[in-house]
Amino acid sequence: MKIAFIAHDRKKEEMVNFVTAYEHVFHGHQLYSTGTTGLRIMEATKLSIHRYMSGPLGGDQQIGSMVATDELDLIVFLRDPLMAQPHEPDITALLRLCDVYGIPVATNIATAEILVKAIDRGDFAWRDLVHKYKPGVDE
Repeated sequence: MKIAFIAHDRKKEEMVNFVTAYEHVFHGHQLYSTGTTGLRIMEATKLSIHRYMSGPLGGDQQIGSMVATDELDLIVFLRDPLMAQPHEPDITALLRLCDVYGIPVATNIATAEILVKAIDRGDFAWRDLVHKYKPGVDE
């Protein structure tokens, strides 16, 4: 699976703790992240993560472009609902794209826990069907 991690500043430690706890689940998947979040995760784990720019500098849009081109299967985006973000339009656009393309996105730790347990059980096999029957793909 292709999984992206994004975390607002006050949620970065929570993201690092979450990914560290489930490092065994994320191992073997293709991982992506915005700048600092990815760096902090890699410093705390043995995971390799392709890092994009920081969210406010375009990283959210770069991950959004992966959603729009069907290159992501899941996003864990720990948002800080109590802090205004200068790049709020980018965040809204990313979440809208996830809805348009049917990409599961967790915006809090409770939902992230449910999704990572589903990955561990193999419940994301439906994503293979999405790709198999995508227009223009030979069977």
